[in-house]
Amino acid sequence: MQSKKWKFGIGVGIIFAVVAWEAVSGFQESKTYYVTVNELTEGQKLRRHVRVGGLVAEGSIAHRGGKLSFRLAQDANSLPVTYVGSDTLPDTFKDGAQAIVDGDYLAGGEFRAEKVQAKCASKYQAAPGSTTSKSPVAALRGSR
Repeated sequence: MQSKKWKFGIGVGIIFAVVAWEAVSGFQESKTYYVTVNELTEGQKLRRHVRVGGLVAEGSIAHRGGKLSFRLAQDANSLPVTYVGSDTLPDTFKDGAQAIVDGDYLAGGEFRAEKVQAKCASKYQAAPGSTTSKSPVAALRGSR
């Protein structure tokens, strides 16, 4: 009888260890930390596979023969980015948009992007000067 309890306890321990290992592994893979343009340019060293976040510099977006180039800016620093990929760029990718690029920082100070993500921070904010006190649901019901 004592032997069966030990076997059951060992089995439960193994199952618990596997579940804990999977949880920790999944958490590590889902982290999405990125560096800023200032952090990357101040370090001035090559980095393999890094994410960088910044603002798309005004007037810097250029499409040339299947290649997209633009500059990510933060304060006075900017980073030239080249993207050659088949993924469609998001509609929010435009001048002044916040963007996160995923790729490699090369020796010449250029960033070779594998993925480009963009968002427009003002897209979901209330319009300036709006004084609506209703909730969005109440506003929709009132417009019927």
